[in-house]
Amino acid sequence: MGILWLLVVGLVAGLIARALVPGRQSMGLVMTMVLGVVGSFVGGFIGSLFTHRAVTDLHATGLIMSVLGSIVVLLLVGMAGRGRRIHA
Repeated sequence: MGILWLLVVGLVAGLIARALVPGRQSMGLVMTMVLGVVGSFVGGFIGSLFTHRAVTDLHATGLIMSVLGSIVVLLLVGMAGRGRRIHA
């Protein structure tokens, strides 16, 4: 049940992050879920910087930090993909 909950929270966090970040992100629901799950771990890392948890602990966090982490990941992916556009 924990993995299923992680995927559901990841999907919701990814959808919210995609709605908040301006611009067009061309990805399907599976990649949005992956974005949210990765964002959840990034949010956990960011959250561990401000709490007494060890920074090296991999842990998922709540929805707010998951959305924040997803926004960070989405912006980083957007910046990395800017130079790859092919102009015909």
